[in-house]
Amino acid sequence: MPSLQQLLAAHAPLLVLDAASARVQVGWMGENNVGGAARWENSDDEAGLGVFRGVEKLGVNPLEAGAFVFCDGPGSMLGIRTVAMALRTWRVLAPRPVFAYGSLALVAHALGRSDVTVIADARRDSWHAFNLNPGGVLRRVLAAELTGELVMPEPFRHWSPLPAKVTRVPYSLAELLPRVADADLFRATEAPEAFLHEEPSYATWTPQIHRAPEAR
Repeated sequence: MPSLQQLLAAHAPLLVLDAASARVQVGWMGENNVGGAARWENSDDEAGLGVFRGVEKLGVNPLEAGAFVFCDGPGSMLGIRTVAMALRTWRVLAPRPVFAYGSLALVAHALGRSDVTVIADARRDSWHAFNLNPGGVLRRVLAAELTGELVMPEPFRHWSPLPAKVTRVPYSLAELLPRVADADLFRATEAPEAFLHEEPSYATWTPQIHRAPEAR
């Protein structure tokens, strides 16, 4: 997997979109060269407005980006899928590479501590969990299985009660990305979509015509 530095060297400028949290973040990176200054716009609007207003405020044309970079989760499914829809549309108009990264992996690498687990709500009293040791694998675990020092990005939403002694940490791409510029965090994808631990399964049923009960 490439690093941010490699993406900038090969594809700058990059349009970066992150709607995994309650704050939509839109960035334009490496406009003139690999070391080009990044520009950011943040919005607390819902993703359907915040993503496009962020691009508009930056004054950039998405079709002039050399590549798209986006967060595929964990986080807000609605926000992530709104970004994925926009990317699929822009790629039809002007095909270009798309790279995804994980929100919790980004925070964990920025912290650089293998003894800390980064978490986000996975609903139904379970949590997405990522740490650098062992192997850096994103897991979904029950609340009772969370151990050790825990941190959760702010402002990620949560519906389950927060685990005891969890610390909230900032989730600002303008601060996090420069700290992980050499980490191999980005995955090429041909079909931008929200991250899922497993594909959804659906029950099948046989349709039947409704009939009134027979008279006795």
